[in-house]
Amino acid sequence: MKLTVFWDESMKLWVGIVEREESNRLQACRHLFGDEPKDAQVLSFVHHEMMALMERSRVSVESIRKPAGTMNPKRLARQAARELARKGVSSYAQDAVKKELEARKRERQVSGRLQQEQLAEWKRERRIQKSKDKHRGR
Repeated sequence: MKLTVFWDESMKLWVGIVEREESNRLQACRHLFGDEPKDAQVLSFVHHEMMALMERSRVSVESIRKPAGTMNPKRLARQAARELARKGVSSYAQDAVKKELEARKRERQVSGRLQQEQLAEWKRERRIQKSKDKHRGR
């Protein structure tokens, strides 16, 4: 599991991306921190909110990882430094977050459409009942 906190220029907010990889499937979700998070705030997020956030995420993306083997310590140190210097998140994580947002959007559209249909049916029934009430003496 990996947490990447970075400044998102487009939203003007600090964003945290949580990535979890299990059996070549990458699952990622996004958390908005707002102002620059202090260490205590990040630690609180990790202890209290991160697992609940990951449980709500239902979409995952297939990722390709190289098999882990023994690696030269210098190469490992260079890779770690390169990853720390890199801003943002992996493209797999971006795909996973995008798919999660699209899934939520579809759910919202379906529930909104259902609500509109129920409201239209209720208005129709109310209109019919009013017209019947007007003619009750006949």
